[in-house]
Amino acid sequence: MDWRPNGYLFSTPDLVRAIFNSEGPESMLLSKAACGEVEIFASPLSWNAVLWLIMSTLKVDGQPVYSGSELGNLKESLPIVFR
Repeated sequence: MDWRPNGYLFSTPDLVRAIFNSEGPESMLLSKAACGEVEIFASPLSWNAVLWLIMSTLKVDGQPVYSGSELGNLKESLPIVFR
């Protein structure tokens, strides 16, 4: 049997705190996941909520700051398994 790190299931609020609050415990787990020390799982619906938050709040002159491809790159760069 292969070794696997401990896994954590993030709720939508956990995911938002992990991404937007660099001092919280969720952010620390995100850093550990980037190093391969833990695994983080989240629902695709949680990612949709993060997308909505980004697109609704980060705007310049009424237009979203990030394009769809940039948001796709962000999702791919996160050490989170969405399922």
